[in-house]
Amino acid sequence: MRDGDGWTRCALGHRHWGVYGAAGLLLVAPGPAVLLQHRAYWSHHGDTWGVPGGARGSQETAVETALREAVEETGLDTATVDVVGELVDDHGGWTYTTVLGRAAAELPVHALDQESTDVRWVPVDGVLSLPLHPGFAGTWPELRNRF
Repeated sequence: MRDGDGWTRCALGHRHWGVYGAAGLLLVAPGPAVLLQHRAYWSHHGDTWGVPGGARGSQETAVETALREAVEETGLDTATVDVVGELVDDHGGWTYTTVLGRAAAELPVHALDQESTDVRWVPVDGVLSLPLHPGFAGTWPELRNRF
């Protein structure tokens, strides 16, 4: 367990995982396709699709968190990932940062932990056909415009 693991409430009264906020990686490969995670049914907003991510540690940057979580959840080799930007979703005292990354190809990935039932590369045009995590669904239009 990390020091950032735990539930908290933002100024809007919403319950969030990550005492110090959270971050995830939206990785884009030619096609274009994005790397998405199917969340386990028992997790917060379970049985939805979103980016690999999780709680930030007190000493972690959003980029460090996003890359660490991607490795832990998908086995992604982040050595070839180019970080190209960030989108911060501020809930009033609690933030979720989506780190935008590019890969030269669809890198090998697989679900590594109990939080994921699947991880896969999804064509950008197919993202909206999936049941999306509400936070990811809310930011997807802006994220989509950034690549």
